[in-house]
Amino acid sequence: MSVRIRLKKFGSKKRPYYRIVVMDGRSPRDGRALDELGYYHPIEAEDRQIRFDEEKARKWLANSAQPSDTVRRLFNKKGLHVK
Repeated sequence: MSVRIRLKKFGSKKRPYYRIVVMDGRSPRDGRALDELGYYHPIEAEDRQIRFDEEKARKWLANSAQPSDTVRRLFNKKGLHVK
């Protein structure tokens, strides 16, 4: 099973927000998540856009979960450096 850390979309038209979740790589974007790490709200003020549990994220990354490109960029922006 390929485990991915990716975004799950919520919100209404033109007002999106996303949850950062751990999912099976084969499941659909808005399918059932294994774990929720935090959220990304692109419309909020810059300091409140990204929030996630860094300890949980490190645990999943250590257990070989692969972040999507967008999630990798968000993690790097908040100081959790992922290759």
